[in-house]
Amino acid sequence: MIEIKEVKFEGYDAVSLSNQNLTLWATVSAGPRILGLSAFGGGNLLAVLPGVALDFPGEGSLELIGGHRLWYAPEIPERTYIPDGKPVSWAKVDSGIELTQPVEQATGMQKQIRIELDRDGALAIITHRLSNQGKNPFELAPWAITQVKPGGVGVLPLKTGNADPHGLLPNREIVLWPYTPIGSEHLSLTDAAIFVHANMKEAALKVGASNPVGWIAYAVDDQMFVKRSAYIEGGNYLDRGASSQIYCNQDFLELETLSPLVMLQPGEGISHIERWEVYPSGAWPNEIAEVIRLRLAEQS
Repeated sequence: MIEIKEVKFEGYDAVSLSNQNLTLWATVSAGPRILGLSAFGGGNLLAVLPGVALDFPGEGSLELIGGHRLWYAPEIPERTYIPDGKPVSWAKVDSGIELTQPVEQATGMQKQIRIELDRDGALAIITHRLSNQGKNPFELAPWAITQVKPGGVGVLPLKTGNADPHGLLPNREIVLWPYTPIGSEHLSLTDAAIFVHANMKEAALKVGASNPVGWIAYAVDDQMFVKRSAYIEGGNYLDRGASSQIYCNQDFLELETLSPLVMLQPGEGISHIERWEVYPSGAWPNEIAEVIRLRLAEQS
């Protein structure tokens, strides 16, 4: 059974969705944002960031707030950091709710996030939609960003199979941002995955990869939070093809997924869907457990 209620959460007006295993909190004071995710009666897995902001030229600042948000790539401050602090409208849909942001006056874009909860399991479907309500074509890539609390380990899987029958061609791409020190103790590279340890005391790092495997994960507090999204073979992924990315600093770690670049004509929209799963320790999906096993084997 799914229960939907209007509540207060971390000082914001919010709507909660819950079943017997999972609860999500979405603020309606700003956003659209998902500020809380709790599984099996545990604490909030997401990071809440009061007072943290990004400067936006000529428009004040964007309050990060924390949790999960919808952006669009490429990251250009004049359009990416448009403040989203105005209230959003919300409505009930089958198995959940839909949050709708006012149209961005500077771009004509409108953001929506639909949250649909499984009846019983620790599973939610998050549908992100961007609509061009302006008068001009707009090129973008949907970009879903989840800020989780520090203290755990992010996992970004890598392709392991051959790219050609003879195994002679390169088969994987690893993308680094300019502020990422290759020798960082918080970054571990293995044959099967990249691991990011969210225990930084200063600075930041970001890493990405082409991810046809389709999942990205975070292990913290004896739980595994997994985000799954479709990989479109041959799609024009920005950031040197990094369809999945992890950013980390001392306050949070971000699990990020992208869709390919598209040109939206006026009146057109595009959706990017994530499947959120949470697992207790010892019950991880086989493909994730195998990546962890291989890592432990390499360390031994």
